[in-house]
Parts: sequence; structure tokens; C-alpha cells
Amino acid sequence: MIIAEIGQNHNGSMSLAKELIEAAHECGADVAKFQLFSAVDLFSKSNNPWYSYNLSTELNYDQAEELASFCREIGIEFMASAFDPTRVDWLEKLEVRRHKLASRSIFDTELIDSMVRTKKQIIVSLGFWKEDILPPFDSSVQVSFLHCISRYPAPLDSVMLSKIDFSKISGLSDHCIGLSAAVTAIALGAKIVEKHFTLDKKMYGPDHSCSANPEEFAQLVNFYKEIKACL
Repeated sequence: MIIAEIGQNHNGSMSLAKELIEAAHECGADVAKFQLFSAVDLFSKSNNPWYSYNLSTELNYDQAEELASFCREIGIEFMASAFDPTRVDWLEKLEVRRHKLASRSIFDTELIDSMVRTKKQIIVSLGFWKEDILPPFDSSVQVSFLHCISRYPAPLDSVMLSKIDFSKISGLSDHCIGLSAAVTAIALGAKIVEKHFTLDKKMYGPDHSCSANPEEFAQLVNFYKEIKACL
């Protein structure tokens, strides 16, 4: 599974969000992923240069529904990281196939319980998890863990993929500049790769610079297909 992490890179524009979905589909991505949050509840206003940006990129339910419908229309899976139980309920109404737990939510038991109750697959980023053992989850749900370094951008030498057991860790949530980390993870056995996606790395916003543009993302998808063909 190759996930195009659109996240907040729509910059609060529904037309740009749809352009990103369409471009991700054309690149061969399996999933177009967004983030659903309450900016006031999730982000601190003090000493936060991106607070106004976060406010502008908060999606309401109607917008999420519109984007999910557009994804179905063109044939790409819609996914989102929900940051509270209310938004998990939104995603259930939108009939998503699976849920995504962001790194910063790994200790949010209320949120995790709301995802577990859906009985759907949960993809979990481990950027904030520092223990040697994997976090415990209810055995009734399928959980796929993603190695992640929660830095934007993450230096290549921080990823240390040689230490990752991809028989236990399903894949990589990649915040590095370029494709090297994602390509290496695929070669080492990653089954899921999540990569931030943008139309233009020079756009305003915190994630554009470490995102893949359409040309790069298409290269990543092609590499993934070629590796699978060789196995």
C-alpha cells in the first residue's frame, strides 16, 4: 500500500485538495490521506508560528464528506488521521476501510478505544513510541505499525532502517526529503509506505518541503511495483 499523505497540504483550499487527490491517483497511489482535527483543541497558540495555518486547514464534516466522495468517484481510497473520537465517528459515517493513528496520538487511550470499537484495521505511526516492545492493542483488530521519525524534515541518518524488523513493523511513515528512505524501506520488506504529497514543494505550509511532488511520487510507486514483481 502506497499512501499519499496530503495531510494539511491542501492549505485550506478544497479545489487544491481535489487537485492533490487527482494527482495522487494519476501517480498510482493506493490511498489519499488527510487529517481531521480541531485546531483549537490539538494545537497550542503560544509560540506556535503555524497556529493560524492550522486553523485554516481544519476540515469540517461536510468537507471531509466531499473529499471522500471525490475519492470514490475517481477510484482512490480515502483515509484520514482522526485526532478525537468525534472525528472517528465522522469517518465511520463516511465508511472508511481503515483508520490511521498519528504518532502524537499513541497515548490517547480514548481515541484508540474509539478506533478499536470499529473493528477495522488501524495503521499506527510509532514516531512518539520509545519503548523496545510494540504498543499493546486489542487482539480483535488488525494493527499495522509504521516506523516513523517525528521530525519535519527527518534527517536520513535518523531513520536507521537497518534496525527495523519489517516482519513485525508493516512499513514506514516517511518524513525525509527525497525518496531514499522510502525506497530503502520497500527494498527491506516494507508493505506500507506513507509519504507526504504536494504539487509544489515551495508552497506555504510546514510539510511541503519534505513532501514528494507528483514526479517523485510516480517514481516511488513504480519502484514499489518493480520490487514486488521481482519477489
